[in-house]
Parts: sequence; structure tokens; C-alpha cells
Amino acid sequence: MIPEILPTYNRAPLAFASGEGAWLTTTTGERFLDFGAGIAVNALGHASPDLVGVLTEQAGRLWHVSNLYRIPEQERLAALLVEHSFADTCFFTNSGTEAMELAVKMARRHWHAAGQPERSTVIAFEGAFHGRSAAAIAAVGTPKMTEGFAPLLPGFRQLPWGDMEALEEAIRAPDTGAVILEPVQGEGGIRPLPDADLRRIRALCDETGALLILDEVQCGMGRTGRLFAHEWAGITPDIMLVAKGIGGGFPIGAVLATEHAAAAMTAGSHGSTYGGNPLGCAVAARVVEIMTDPAFLPEVNRKAGLLRQGLEGLAASHPGIFAGVRGSGLMLGLECRIAPADVVAAGYGAGILTVPAADGVVRILPPLNIPDADIAEGLSRLDRAAATLAL
Repeated sequence: MIPEILPTYNRAPLAFASGEGAWLTTTTGERFLDFGAGIAVNALGHASPDLVGVLTEQAGRLWHVSNLYRIPEQERLAALLVEHSFADTCFFTNSGTEAMELAVKMARRHWHAAGQPERSTVIAFEGAFHGRSAAAIAAVGTPKMTEGFAPLLPGFRQLPWGDMEALEEAIRAPDTGAVILEPVQGEGGIRPLPDADLRRIRALCDETGALLILDEVQCGMGRTGRLFAHEWAGITPDIMLVAKGIGGGFPIGAVLATEHAAAAMTAGSHGSTYGGNPLGCAVAARVVEIMTDPAFLPEVNRKAGLLRQGLEGLAASHPGIFAGVRGSGLMLGLECRIAPADVVAAGYGAGILTVPAADGVVRILPPLNIPDADIAEGLSRLDRAAATLAL
């Protein structure tokens, strides 16, 4: 244990000195293929020349001025996101957790301004992960997240994942103001919500006036093969959280919203000292430009097909270790018959990095621009890792 660092993580015995594309090199010179991408953060790989160039250029001009002033880089990023989404407006944060806090505030402020402050309850779903702030853990409500942190922030109600009957009843309660969900749960085990369910939830929100908040911190920004995961269902939210991949490794998040949902967020109702700084916004704008190039997402889907086919073959070759594959795009999960942590640990020995999740799943989240050769190499290394577990 390193005593200077609060021991809130069970860290792997690995320290990395450099990275390039889908590869990381340790301080001792070992190379690892990164099928975790910093938990879906390094969407364009490590040390992307495009992003390094933009960051270096911006760092030589201006880092920080605060939101007391206009920030041209922020305005440019907001214009790009509005152009390529449902949103009318954006607020920039430093993380997905901060975006979650604003989304809850925005929903409650909306109903306060509408003269119905009693509509403060936010419906969430079991298996969700929305961050580790007070509001985020209260929304999820599981003992793993909340033990020792009472009293919890009130005003959240948890429902079973995918239970549409329970949702139909809960959303009509007079105190319900919003529903929050991940179109594809990440920490919860790579669990996609069926498109038909997402469309039904949108219809129920339209019927009752409840705001639909989508948490696309992990599943957004091209991860499922569309810029945003909800696009597959042909619906739009009222409020959306993004982070992780939007900065390609630089810490930045955002809340995107319709004018209707955001109208009550007037001057002084929210703020952030670092949020939307020139560095983060310059990098994120380049990420959005790259991901909205007409050639980018078709390639993500093509690579996703290669990877999924390979993972399905891997699962079939090791039926004692794996039960199958789930997920969407390059947000895939290996369903494990053994502890996911054991699979991840075996991967270290084979030189590949993956990410454990709940529901018996190992997450496979490579960079979106991973070369085909690295996909093949990763599958080979996963096969070697599984072989050691079968001995």
C-alpha cells in the first residue's frame, strides 16, 4: 500500500509509463494490449496524434480563465454538440459525476419553476451506476454504494431493471418528476435496455410530463456504433449526461438538454470553476469532429462485428469459462461462469487489460479506432488467458 494515497481502490500491480494506440507499456518495459481504454475513456487510443496536437497548441495559448468570461473553445464545442444531438444547450463539467449532479438539479428546478415542487422524485434502476457523489449513490441505492454514508439524499426511487410494469405505476405517481437510466448499463454488466422498452419509457414520459434523463457517460460518444446509444431506438431524451470518451482521455463531461428542460437554470443556479476550460473543450471539440466524420462510425460498427464474432468463438472454445457475449458496438461483455476478477487477472499474465463488472461479466471496451490486427491479437491473448484458467 502507498500510504500517501487514500486506499479506496484495489489496484492491479501494474504501473504504466507510456501508451500508443491500443497499447500500454509499463515502467518495467512490459507491453499490454488495452481492451479497457481507461474504462471507455481513451476512445481514440493512447497518445492520439490528433488530440496531442490540439492539446499542445491550446496549452501554448490559454489554459484557464473561469466562467466569469466567454470561452470561445467552449462555445465551439457546444455548437458541435447541439448540431449533432437533440440538445438546445450544454453545460460543461469535469466529470460524469458532476454531470449527474446537474441533471438532478435541472430536473428538480424545472418542476419548481413550473409550480410543482412536489414532483421531485427521480426514478432510477437497479444495477445502475451514475457516479459516487451524494446524489449519485442515493439514486442507485445499493448497500455496496451507500453503506456508511447515511443519511442519504432523499427523492430517489429504484425499480428492477427492465420492469416496465413497475415503471408504468411509478411514473404516474404525483411526486415523480424524472426518470434516469443508462441505455446500456456499464458497471451493471453491459446490459442493453431493449429499444422497445426505451421507446415505451419515452412515451410514458411524454404522457406524464416526467423528464427523461439518459446517462450516456459510458455508452455514449460512439461506443455503441452511433454517436449516442439512444439513437438506435429512434428517441431523444430531455437531458443527457456525457463524459469519458468525449475528452479522449482529458477530464471533461457535459450535460446536454432541451430548452424546455433547462429553462429554469438561470444565472447563479449552477456553476463550475474548471468546467468547460479551454484545454478540455479544445480536445473534446476535436473528438466530436473525428467521431462525426461520415466514415468514422461505420468503421466502429465493422470493427465491432469482427470483435463480437471473435469473442463468440472464444466463448464457444472455453465453455467452462464463458457463457456467451452481450452488449452493443464496442461495448461488449464476456459472460463468465467463474469470477470476472479471475478472468481479468489471467489477462494480466497474457498481456491484455479488461475491466470487471457486475452480473458475472468482463467488459471489453477497446479504443474505437483499434486496428483490425490489434483485435486479432487481443482475441489471441484472451484465448491464452482462458487456457490458463481451464488448467
